[in-house]
Amino acid sequence: MSRARGDEEEYWHSSKFRAFTFDDEDDELSQLKESKRAVNSLRDIVDDDDDDLERVSWSGEPVGSISWSIKETSSSSTSSLEGRDSSLQKGSSSYAAFPKQVSSYSLSSLFKGRNKLPSFQSLSDALSDTGVKNYAPELRRPKAEYKDYSSDWSPKDTVRRMQRGKICSLERFRSLQDKLVLLDEAVAGHDGNVITAVLIFLKRTLRREILFRELEVRQVALCHLIHFLKETGEQKLLLDLLRFLDRTEEVALSQYREHLNIQDVEKRREFLKGCIGLPFSAEDTSHIQDHYTLLERQIIIEANDRHLESAGQSEIFRKYPRKASILNMPLVTTLFYSCFYHYTEAEGTFSSPTNLKKTFKIPDKQYVLTALAARAKLRAWDDVDALFTTKNWLGYTKKKAPIGFHRVVEILQRNNAPVQVLQEYVRLVEDVETRLNLATKYKCHDVVIETYRDLKDRIQLTAYKCKVERGSADEEKINSILNNMVRNACFFFQRLSSEMAVD
Repeated sequence: MSRARGDEEEYWHSSKFRAFTFDDEDDELSQLKESKRAVNSLRDIVDDDDDDLERVSWSGEPVGSISWSIKETSSSSTSSLEGRDSSLQKGSSSYAAFPKQVSSYSLSSLFKGRNKLPSFQSLSDALSDTGVKNYAPELRRPKAEYKDYSSDWSPKDTVRRMQRGKICSLERFRSLQDKLVLLDEAVAGHDGNVITAVLIFLKRTLRREILFRELEVRQVALCHLIHFLKETGEQKLLLDLLRFLDRTEEVALSQYREHLNIQDVEKRREFLKGCIGLPFSAEDTSHIQDHYTLLERQIIIEANDRHLESAGQSEIFRKYPRKASILNMPLVTTLFYSCFYHYTEAEGTFSSPTNLKKTFKIPDKQYVLTALAARAKLRAWDDVDALFTTKNWLGYTKKKAPIGFHRVVEILQRNNAPVQVLQEYVRLVEDVETRLNLATKYKCHDVVIETYRDLKDRIQLTAYKCKVERGSADEEKINSILNNMVRNACFFFQRLSSEMAVD
């Protein structure tokens, strides 16, 4: 008997049917949610081409029609009322009489993943429901908002709002007087963005003659407009404004600045040739003339060097191919190029460095710096030596550097000059402390030893002996100098004692 009872309990526990509990509704809700997730996961697989087809309910009526919506709503409400009445009458103990809820899930909404519970209403549905009355009181907008929409602001208030970053319409300022008052208020506010915004409005709504005339007596606003036109590239309006103000030099400079937008070299050369006759100052006219001459010279050099490089007739072009064109390069770059590729050419040629120096009046310091960098890059140490060697009227040679030999040493070291070349120019540094620092930094041991010897500084020589390689020629040189110092000191004391004995 007990065995039969145990088998019966095992059967009911293993069955898929369960007794009624009050959590069934929650279980049904969780099952619906799981089915919704499953259907949503199938949306990427199921083709949506059936959107064009007409969907019908189980009763045969099109889904989404008015009659279908009425029936769905009435059936759900009726079922809910009947369920409520039956539950009140029969009590909670008669669970078999509970009504079955009519599902508002259609087949189309199920496959689209739009399965909502009938007891829950979305916000849009609640708002669109005309049967529900809205008892919330209607709040009136503050007067400030109505004032925003009407743009009923004074010029001063408008400027203040623009400074705070709020949007303001300037179209209500239609008369010339209102526009000028608005501009004056913007200038008084010392906010460049507001001034520029007002100027853009005036530029759009006023004739040029009136705008120029009024800005002539308002220098702050005038400067802002000129800067704005330069930044935006409105060249025609800028030139008209400068001509109205009788600023001829600024007009000429603005026209000259247009050459930056010309890419063709021949057109740029012709444009610069035309700029020479513009009303520049005397100094600016010479600069424009030099610019035109330099570009003309660069065109000639570029054509000649391109031919030599393509033909392979020059050794330096084969060994050091050109990396860029010389066209439109600055004067210093052109000089470096000439010192690198055409250093030995005669002065009569256009590409000669000495010709460039003479034509454009390049200072000696600039020429020496550029030529030294070019020849040191080629490791042409003989040319570097000849660059600083001068002869006097008696025929004596002397090394002289207009830039200072300490700068010569730094340039040579950057170009990996050998120690022998560096030592030669470190010795020429006049300041003793600078010479010792450079010699120690670049390991010019001979210069350090000779300097301490000339200073007769035995202590520094002894200390520097520890920095040189043991057994090297530098160490032997230091030992020889130290021994000579000791021998000279002994000789000095012997002579001093003999003189004192005679006395």
